[in-house]
Amino acid sequence: MGQHNDTVKHGMDVLAAIAAISSFLQLLTPIFGLIGAVWTLMRIAEMVSGKPFAVLIGRKKDDADAKQE
Repeated sequence: MGQHNDTVKHGMDVLAAIAAISSFLQLLTPIFGLIGAVWTLMRIAEMVSGKPFAVLIGRKKDDADAKQE
């Protein structure tokens, strides 16, 4: 009888772990979707302007701008 109870306990532990991982992944899916959308918008901005995104947001000076100063 004791071994049967241990088997049930181990099975329930596995099911609990699967449930926890599943809920965690459902939480991460929208976050990864948002990161992917932001990355895509950054790449589109780079392709349209022809400049790196760091230059577009003003974190890094463009080579042409640096030579004028």
